[in-house]
Amino acid sequence: MGFSKFLKFLRLKLRRRRVAERVAAVDFNGEEDDHNMDWCEQQRSKGGARLTLRMFSWEEIQKLTMNFSIVIGYGGFSTVYLAKLSDSSMAAAKIQFRCSQRLNEAYEKELEILLRINHPYIVKLIGYCDEDREEGTLILEHVANGNLHERLHGSNSSSILSWRGRMAIAFQLADAIDYLHKNSIVHCDIKASNILLDEHLNCKLCDFGSSKMGFSSLVVPSSSRAMMLGSPGYTDPHYLRTGLTSKKSDVYSFGVILLELICGMEALDPLSGSRLTKKAEHVLRGAEKVVEIADPRLRSGGDFDMEEAKAMADVAAMCLSDSPAHRPSLSEVLTTMRKKVSSISYLF
Repeated sequence: MGFSKFLKFLRLKLRRRRVAERVAAVDFNGEEDDHNMDWCEQQRSKGGARLTLRMFSWEEIQKLTMNFSIVIGYGGFSTVYLAKLSDSSMAAAKIQFRCSQRLNEAYEKELEILLRINHPYIVKLIGYCDEDREEGTLILEHVANGNLHERLHGSNSSSILSWRGRMAIAFQLADAIDYLHKNSIVHCDIKASNILLDEHLNCKLCDFGSSKMGFSSLVVPSSSRAMMLGSPGYTDPHYLRTGLTSKKSDVYSFGVILLELICGMEALDPLSGSRLTKKAEHVLRGAEKVVEIADPRLRSGGDFDMEEAKAMADVAAMCLSDSPAHRPSLSEVLTTMRKKVSSISYLF
């Protein structure tokens, strides 16, 4: 065996051992161990049901995806295919290219996080494939109604997203991020295209390849631009200045999403490159001016509530504070929404 092949063999053995250890740390049959006691208690309080996870072979992945015939999404280094499971239900097969150490670590991180979380507004993991290939595969629940970016800004959107629907998505997203933060996970890439929508327009947060876990406060990422976290228009400016990201970076990104829902404009204008936070500066200084920038399409929906819009503009302004210390937690955002947004009281 040549030296390069020997190194490849060692890397494969180490990678598969790490994945096996992470899978073993989660009991798929619902029995609790000490390590996951807190998680299980939170899961019971959410009332969700855990799925039995399964490891698939590459041949099975090919069969499930009908030989990768239907593409339903793309990422920076991944492609998502429609998959049909043995019970005829549909799923999404995310094929993650891991031809470098960084990409492999991103795949392993996403797998590890999805193994440990279960929340009604976060996409669920069904299984995975971890064979000796440059691709890693995650089999995820299929969320059939596109994503929030397509719904708000796509030319093919079938109907206008109502005010009530927008506020429901904001509340569900805040609930999902709050759950992550309470479990010491920072998503690091909250954006409209990572918010999937199911048949009832419920939020399903996805894409944990950039996420950080196992800490409660700050993490210092690589100084390399190739390793920068987040997406243009959503990234915390404090992170861009200092290289420090935290839970409050997710809060900033949530504030941008809230502005998108209120204004109906993209976080980053694809033509001018201008940021929504810049366009809405005057609103952020005084929510009374929200009428000037509120999505005009909402008026035809009949359920638009200007007082709720003002309250949510105030929340967005706090989330977008230049100082992370002045931004609220997502728990505080949820408390405010429960008090100020009566149109979604059915969610409380």
